[in-house]
Amino acid sequence: MKFYGYKKCSTSRKAEKYLSDRGIKYDFVDITENPPSQSTLKQVSQSADVPAKKMFNTSGQQYRELGIKDKLPSLKDADIFKMLSSNGKLIKRPVLTDGKKATVGFSEESYQKTWK
Repeated sequence: MKFYGYKKCSTSRKAEKYLSDRGIKYDFVDITENPPSQSTLKQVSQSADVPAKKMFNTSGQQYRELGIKDKLPSLKDADIFKMLSSNGKLIKRPVLTDGKKATVGFSEESYQKTWK
């Protein structure tokens, strides 16, 4: 299981604590240094039932600096996955996937449902 997160992100830390408290093993990948590939992001989007446009870290500094909110309506999914895979700080974190199931962001409810 791959955990794409960021050590300085409080949401990533909460998710890691949730997993370690339950003995769930995962490989940590720093999302800012090694963002998921376009194909991984597409698979995660489908598996987690999260539309591509909802995979952005909307509270992030780069999201605001790049004015993505204004560009979003005209972006196609392929453009979004390309953009996200080239800049991990734009991705809502953490992203957790085992290749079949996936979650984007952290909510205890979705983790309980997906990662029993």
